[in-house]
Amino acid sequence: MIQMGATSPYLKPVGLKYILHLLPEIDKLGVEPVYHAFEQPIDSSNVEPEFWEHLAQLIWDNYHEYDGFVILHGTDTMAYTASALSFMLEHLDKPVILTGAQLPIDVIRSDARENFTTSLEIAGHAEHMIPEVCVYFDSKVYRGNRAIKNSAEKFHAFVSPNYPPLAEAGVNLEFYTDYWLGKPQEPFRAQAKLDGNVGVIKFFPGITPQFAKSLFEVEGMRALVVETYGTGNLPTFPWFIDLINQRVRDGLIVLNITQCQAGKVQQERYENSKKLLDVGVISGQDMTTASGLTKLMYLLGKYPAQPEEVVRQVQLDLRGEMSVYATHYLGQH
Repeated sequence: MIQMGATSPYLKPVGLKYILHLLPEIDKLGVEPVYHAFEQPIDSSNVEPEFWEHLAQLIWDNYHEYDGFVILHGTDTMAYTASALSFMLEHLDKPVILTGAQLPIDVIRSDARENFTTSLEIAGHAEHMIPEVCVYFDSKVYRGNRAIKNSAEKFHAFVSPNYPPLAEAGVNLEFYTDYWLGKPQEPFRAQAKLDGNVGVIKFFPGITPQFAKSLFEVEGMRALVVETYGTGNLPTFPWFIDLINQRVRDGLIVLNITQCQAGKVQQERYENSKKLLDVGVISGQDMTTASGLTKLMYLLGKYPAQPEEVVRQVQLDLRGEMSVYATHYLGQH
């Protein structure tokens, strides 16, 4: 909402110039920001994978010119964008910080001013350069692919249930370097091609065979994130297990992500989830849905003709998105 204006009956995107004239304090930060504005600002609920490709390419084209990057983004899909960029920006050694606001910047109690100015300060901090894609919100810096939006009304809109903050802004800026990714050993590059043939299905009691089949059998679908109960459980109705088994044999990659905000999938723990493991469902461990979805888009875009490599790498911790990685299922598709 940082780029939303409250000057009409409905909130709508406003231009960068309008934002900057409300933030004269930026000149006192001790950084030298250079701004890039899109011709037409969009509501973040209209974000598509093509937008992420454009952002990744833009950062790659300008990477060596700047110490860090700040992206003003609506909160609705910020976690998806942060997750996607975390994978697409390979061997990153500079901060890329996404931030936004819960109230429009021209509202007197808006959180936009602090979020934006502190993000600029952190991104330009010469002594502590976080080599990651991050989300900054309400005084905390989170790893981008670990962050989730958990409130539509509070200023503390984002949390990272399975990983601690990377930094925190109080009277001083505190940098928790022990939790950062290590400096990359290879030159930076961007993988600016995604495959959008990925879907998400959230399971619920009463799901019908017709509904499940309509999602599992979408033409052209290459991978599917299934949001499961608890530590990775799904119903073991014969029709459902047979459906998954057949679709995996057909080449569909199925990734198991828990519906819980905190904790991880453990497919070997219960009999129900063990059956998923046996038919080739891959454990997403403690990844978020946004992280699992965008990781699959990234890997399918990078290895379009190598599904076995996608299966292998989706189980690996590529950017700190998961605490451990699975070794139970490394089957061929």
